[in-house]
Amino acid sequence: MEISIRTPLIYSLPLSQLSGSHVWLKMESAQPTGSFKLRSAAHICRHYAAQGAKAFISSSGGNAGIAVAHSGRRLGLPVTVVVPETTSARARQLIEQEGARLIVHGRVWSEANAYALSLATAENIYIHPFDNPLLWDGISTLVDEVIDEGLRPDAVILSTGGGSLLSGVMQGLEKHQLGHIPVYAVETEGTASLNAALKAGERVTLESVSGIATTLAASQVCENAFTVARRSDVRGMVVTDDEAVNACRRFLDDHRVLTEPACGVSLSMLYDGKISFKPEEKVLVIVCGGASVTLESLQGWLTA
Repeated sequence: MEISIRTPLIYSLPLSQLSGSHVWLKMESAQPTGSFKLRSAAHICRHYAAQGAKAFISSSGGNAGIAVAHSGRRLGLPVTVVVPETTSARARQLIEQEGARLIVHGRVWSEANAYALSLATAENIYIHPFDNPLLWDGISTLVDEVIDEGLRPDAVILSTGGGSLLSGVMQGLEKHQLGHIPVYAVETEGTASLNAALKAGERVTLESVSGIATTLAASQVCENAFTVARRSDVRGMVVTDDEAVNACRRFLDDHRVLTEPACGVSLSMLYDGKISFKPEEKVLVIVCGGASVTLESLQGWLTA
């Protein structure tokens, strides 16, 4: 049973003209749940289901919970998702729409996660939203698809929250002997746990997370993401909330696709000219998605 899908790889003429290079978009927003998280959730849930799991329990800021709920429904297994108070009403609605039990607990994701862990049993399997090798295995397949279509990028731009996307993409790049290329890992100012770790030379825990990109709001990046960032050419980048939201608006105009600010942070790198590339270089942008974004919410952010 296939749960996640092979997503489109498209050439972006607007972003290519803007950057003066060749920009390709891996459209993870086209996944059935609207984000790359379905690759990881589907892979890990299928793994545990084959081992006899009877139910799943997960924590999430939004996209991961929706993906686990969807995967559980497709596998015929019940799912409970614990979210913090910061999770949007739309994300909560989508989790429940998939048939999952929704619990709102804690002010931030770490508090929701601790409660989810307390509910796990030998048969009610806990699914971490970003820190498990099985998750990274699932995400790495997006690089396989890019290579299958004949694209070997010279650079990659992606968003970073807890670190599963960075971990999975680096795993895929290394598999195809591309572990040396620069990877721009982008966060907002209020969620920049990877950037803080890279500056400190060790993983640190942010005193607080804030801002509009709630699905990036992990106070500490996972150890694997920090490790691969240190050994590879991973370049931490930070943007403002306004830059992320404006990139979402411009991308909607250019590509008729609605994305959330957590995805807009990556798009901002090119829309705001924060990185320069050579004319012959091929740049891969992971359009990670926006499961819970609506036109109304985007308009609200733009006028806030």
